[in-house]
Amino acid sequence: MTIRTVLNILSVNQFEEDLKTAVDFCGAHGAHLNAMVISLGAPPMIGEYNAISTVWIEERQREIDALSEKTDEIKTILDRSGISYEVQDVYTEFAWADEDIAERALYADVVLVGRQAARDDQLRKRIIDGALFRTPTPILINRGTRPMNSSSRSVLLAWDSSDEASRAARQSLDLLKQADIVYVTLVDPVARMGANGEEPGADIATYLARHGVRVQVDRLASGGQRADEVLRQHAIDTSADLIVMGAYNHPRWQQTIFGGVTRRMIEETKVPIFMAH
Repeated sequence: MTIRTVLNILSVNQFEEDLKTAVDFCGAHGAHLNAMVISLGAPPMIGEYNAISTVWIEERQREIDALSEKTDEIKTILDRSGISYEVQDVYTEFAWADEDIAERALYADVVLVGRQAARDDQLRKRIIDGALFRTPTPILINRGTRPMNSSSRSVLLAWDSSDEASRAARQSLDLLKQADIVYVTLVDPVARMGANGEEPGADIATYLARHGVRVQVDRLASGGQRADEVLRQHAIDTSADLIVMGAYNHPRWQQTIFGGVTRRMIEETKVPIFMAH
């Protein structure tokens, strides 16, 4: 997939590094940046006789004014960047933030979540539920110790022949083609038709190679470890600076709870992750 529109979620409280990363990323890919700066407001405080608290009203107005000031600051920075951009400011309650994010993610090729936004626990949860699980748009999230590079030299593609992994591979093709090497990584693969084929990893490697991706297939034994632990260690061993994988969640009645491997990868991985659902 060619990346032409990037939705960058920015926390109103801290965004300087995330915005610079987004500018560099869009510049490298020739993409349009849609910067969404978001402020999560508290729900109304109800006082006596079901009246809304004046303290809450005043605080809400202060937050809205601060959001407006930060939005103007972001526009000033982007004016000097030389990239195509637009800025949207969103003031919303925590309970509705995922819907606001999902509405805008529908019109992007990827949702970029930098370290500063990812450190905001409440905002990160809303991004994951809104962008990743409510839209077909993938996310690129960084919870690492360093800012994300605009392109990756070494990529680990976690492969299990699932629909989610297939979508992740297809939607990240722009990134995979730029890499020096892509490690197609399978944990405890089973060789059988209808799953990984007679030679696990060979089919996806051939598909990627036809797109000009330089591929190596790594079949790993877990040795009793969890799959996410094996993947993280292999990312270290291969010096991967990006992990591409499918994201899995529980049924929609548990829509704020997502699968174990997905959750642990997001929470514990120090390498940027490209995820598709």
